[in-house]
Amino acid sequence: MRELPSPPLEAHQVRVAATACGLSFVDGLVVQGLYQLKPQLPYIPGMEVVGRVSEVGSDVTTHALGDRVLVNLGFGGGCVDEVVVGAKRARRLPGHLTDGQAATFVQSYLTSWFALRQRAALAPGQSLLVLGAGSGVGLAAVDIGHAMGLRVIAAASTPEKLAMATSRGAEATIDTSQHDVKTVAKEIAASWGHPTGVDALYDPIGGELGTACLRALGEDGQYLVIGFVAGIPHLPANQILLRNRRVIGVDWGGWALHHPAQDAAMLDEVLDAIGRGELRPVEPTGYRFDQVVQAFTDLASRRVVGKVALIP
Repeated sequence: MRELPSPPLEAHQVRVAATACGLSFVDGLVVQGLYQLKPQLPYIPGMEVVGRVSEVGSDVTTHALGDRVLVNLGFGGGCVDEVVVGAKRARRLPGHLTDGQAATFVQSYLTSWFALRQRAALAPGQSLLVLGAGSGVGLAAVDIGHAMGLRVIAAASTPEKLAMATSRGAEATIDTSQHDVKTVAKEIAASWGHPTGVDALYDPIGGELGTACLRALGEDGQYLVIGFVAGIPHLPANQILLRNRRVIGVDWGGWALHHPAQDAAMLDEVLDAIGRGELRPVEPTGYRFDQVVQAFTDLASRRVVGKVALIP
């Protein structure tokens, strides 16, 4: 913990007193030096902040004192008790989202929205197998898939994670600690009228599980590469060739940097869907600022169901 001077406020900016700061698995990788992008040190982790506007620059007409806003900071800087940003980057929030929900949905939900709607362009009635379905990004995929009319199979390692996935619309679940996911997923898909396998695999896990679950895909099945919690999978090219399977990379963060206007429009779409009650981000597990090491430890060991927020 370190005390820093409050940054000055320019005419086009607002000062936001933070009430919740989101943490993700990616933040945990960054602070360990294991992420593909290496931060300049010293580095403040955290990418999403929710709070109230406490000061308004002289040129700002869009915000008022007390407005509740979301600030997406990009690559770090969010584990603080106040931020100063351009007023355009402070987005007003719908009232039905708690501070914790609002501080932890952007990365997970925009990744999943980008994957399922834009990269894969899945259609209602298709089947989707979600690995790591109890994580923040996995639960977002379950929630969005259900809202899209997909038939979602959630795979996770504990009953608590599977129960949360069911609450967000999973139609079937697989306990990865007890069952062979590939075999059970194909059986479920067959019972739904998909005899060759599932239509899409959403994989933030990778490793041996990801490699095995490639074989759960049916004809023209899509393997969505989200991340590598368990290591980079070694996908056999012959299994990709068979049944005309496709492997699709999903790098929402990189895409967003180069397409800011489209990314902002996508965030509006997600917020509109949340406002209509079609999407329901989970309430995160909260930690005090002085518990940040425990928060990162719990994230890295995958003990957390859903998301994590630091509370200043």
